Amino acid sequence: MTVKSKSLLTMKLVDPNFMPGGSMAQRLYCNSAKEYRPVVLEAMKEFVGPKVFESWPLVSRCWGAWTLALAAVLMAWERSSTLADRFASVRHWLRQWWPKKRLGRTYQGFIKALLRWSPWLLERVTEALRGAMRTMADAYWRREGLVAFAVDGSRVECPRTAANERELGCAGRKKSGPQVFLTTLYHMGTGLPWALRWGPGTDSERNHLREMMVLLPTGSVVVADAGFIGYELLSALLEAGQHVLFRVGRNVRLLRELGWAVERHGDTVYLWPQAMQRQEQPPRVLRLIVVGTGRRKVYLVTDLPEEALSQQQAEVLYGLRWGVEVFYRSLKQTLERRRMLSHAPRQAQWEVAWSVVGLWLLGLMSVRGIIARGHDPLSLSVALALREVRQALRQDRRSATRGWLLKRLGQALKDGYRRRAAKKARHWPHKKKERPPGRPQIVIAGPQQVQLAQRLRMKNTAA
Repeated sequence: MTVKSKSLLTMKLVDPNFMPGGSMAQRLYCNSAKEYRPVVLEAMKEFVGPKVFESWPLVSRCWGAWTLALAAVLMAWERSSTLADRFASVRHWLRQWWPKKRLGRTYQGFIKALLRWSPWLLERVTEALRGAMRTMADAYWRREGLVAFAVDGSRVECPRTAANERELGCAGRKKSGPQVFLTTLYHMGTGLPWALRWGPGTDSERNHLREMMVLLPTGSVVVADAGFIGYELLSALLEAGQHVLFRVGRNVRLLRELGWAVERHGDTVYLWPQAMQRQEQPPRVLRLIVVGTGRRKVYLVTDLPEEALSQQQAEVLYGLRWGVEVFYRSLKQTLERRRMLSHAPRQAQWEVAWSVVGLWLLGLMSVRGIIARGHDPLSLSVALALREVRQALRQDRRSATRGWLLKRLGQALKDGYRRRAAKKARHWPHKKKERPPGRPQIVIAGPQQVQLAQRLRMKNTAA
């Protein structure tokens, strides 16, 4: 036996996975085909595995349901400047994970399959993510003793193509381009999305919330800013068994001393627009909460009594509503999805939706480890988590240890330092300077309104 043969035999005895002629990196990271576990794929399977799509594994000749959904999420994490380059990178990763699996070769074929099957794929994926959140949240399912969700909308820019301008519309500032309007329900316990709706830039966030309302657990508290207050939406939420904590401004007229309900502490107000009075619809009984002082006063209304939601709890919950604004910042700035790349309106809307789902899955993968380490999930640093995932994809690291990447993501925490001054941005000429909502109009109910309320109450009692 030659010296070379002896050395190869020695290496084979020391490392059963040794590959003659391979590099040191191959000898360290290449396992047998049975033990091959790409860390990114293993981390994603914890939340969106093949069992989610068991009923229809194949959606086209080249794409299975699971691989198509994974490719859509990976497209959201990829940072290339064109959609074709993003697809090329994603296909390269999928080919490394499944060398023998049949995969589409072109971006055109991929997007054609994705546009056809996205309504069903996205429904399955979001259901799986919501289920994982319920299981994982534990003590963070509630904040201030309540299951609370913030809701807010934001517009995402799209290319100025004729089709986008015609179908998406330009609803932002003067000279703005076509946009997709995105509304997100944000779980304030875990700091993760719960549901999303989207449409043309001219869509209404109130209508989006009305559509997502059925996905809320019964008895949840919906926290929103002054743009959501309205009799119809408020009534729909209350009749569905939900609670509200809405900010109100000078565009809202509230009544006092209507005599409809028992008024104990002088904070009972009624939302009863004149149009609803003419239709003889009942008034909505609310409690007015004022937080802050001076010019920073914030006026909130809720249907919950003081025993269930104190002023201090209301102030904390409304402060946590800012998390949905931070989520949009992570989507647009950290994930670099301030502007979509799709030139067709339908394609642009699904690009927005899968970008949100990609950020949602990234947050869920990280938050599980953060909670396991005993930290608050709101301490997640999206930038650090995204860096870990992109680095793992670039290095194509292979590991036989299950959960390696999830452990690293659990360490993606914000800095714990305390600021000594306010974090105030420098003057920027394009920065929005919107006026605060101000104080709502609070007036004493007139005699005719009191009589109408009494007649309606007697009518409802008799019924």
